[in-house]
Amino acid sequence: MASTNETPPAHVVIIGGGFAGVAVARGLANKNVRVTIVDKHNFHTFLPLLYQVATAGLEPADVAYPIRTIFGHATNIRFRHAQVREVDHARSVVILEGGAEMSFDHLVVATGATAAFFGIPGASRYAMPLYSLADARRLRNRLLLSLEAADVAAEHANVKLTFVVVGGGPTGVETAGALSELVRIAIRRDGLRIRPEDVRVLLVDLAPRLLTAFPENASRYALRELSSMGVEINFGRSVVEVEEGHIRFDDGERLATAAVIWAAGVTASGTLAHDLQVSPGPGGRARVTADLRLVDSTNVWAVGDAAAVPLNDTQFCPQLAPVAIQSGRHCAAQILRVLDGQPTQNFHYRNKGIMATIGRQAAVAKLPRGGVIKGTLGWLAWLGLHLFYLVGFRNRLRVMINWTWRYFDWPSGPRLIVADAETAD
Repeated sequence: MASTNETPPAHVVIIGGGFAGVAVARGLANKNVRVTIVDKHNFHTFLPLLYQVATAGLEPADVAYPIRTIFGHATNIRFRHAQVREVDHARSVVILEGGAEMSFDHLVVATGATAAFFGIPGASRYAMPLYSLADARRLRNRLLLSLEAADVAAEHANVKLTFVVVGGGPTGVETAGALSELVRIAIRRDGLRIRPEDVRVLLVDLAPRLLTAFPENASRYALRELSSMGVEINFGRSVVEVEEGHIRFDDGERLATAAVIWAAGVTASGTLAHDLQVSPGPGGRARVTADLRLVDSTNVWAVGDAAAVPLNDTQFCPQLAPVAIQSGRHCAAQILRVLDGQPTQNFHYRNKGIMATIGRQAAVAKLPRGGVIKGTLGWLAWLGLHLFYLVGFRNRLRVMINWTWRYFDWPSGPRLIVADAETAD
């Protein structure tokens, strides 16, 4: 007979159900620990494909999967639909919105990041970021409503629309390319009375080239492909203000816009990770030691975009999905080592390369050793990798069918204006 004095399993609380949080939970699934995942959403979002939801290429359900379903096989993992207000380190307690408390033996902060607006007046209010499913749905509504309004106005006069994408990184490049494709397809397939030459997609970046994390030949390729798709690209331009329906640049130009899409970077400032310490790390991220524990803590850990994960003595890991997944797996392993009375091991990021798609049969992939794959081969590699990491067989099948169909034709289904897309995130 089991002893009634047996010590209950340690309780691990994971805040956040993104790439990092899910990776931690997977590493602890069916182990001798109790795990509670806390998130304000009851679903995991595949962030790399949000731009396709925003540009009507995929449905929201294609890139989201219920967290409870992901861990339905794991009897030791529970989900709590809530938002954490603060962490009481002294009592090892998290305090939820509404005042409820949850004690922990180990806490993992995997709250991700949010859009960085760099203090630019009006940007946080009028620009449209792309970092959550609600963001993508709101942006899709804005784009489609702008096209519909222009179609009505075109009955009486030529109407000019300008969409501005701020940021020349992977998200900005992918969004600009997909937006250009959306405009052309919507005009051709939906019978909009708008001339393609009257719709302007403008990408602006303060940097001297696109995709600065890639080699220069990849940047030149992206520039050439986007330009051939009709995207106008301005380098060395700084946004100084965003207004309702307008954007202002450092050279004094004030440009009327149908939408300003913000893809200029992310920050952990304003998230729970920023408030964990008196002095947070770069970009508001939580400062962690080499084993991913919070500095000056023995039972609080931070992973993914929320953490300033050391890459070497002077640099930190980039805020990318591979870092989130790898750091989450490592964190789970270290928690188990601590519970087993073993010393922890340092985290070492394994760079597996980075990718960006530009449009139909156009993508770039930077390999770990510096090589670059471009064009159709890079596009196929991008498709395969994203299908592999997408959560859920149903989602993989739906996305694969959707992409295959779009390759040969362009269905009209996703171009729907959904009224509830304006609800708060």
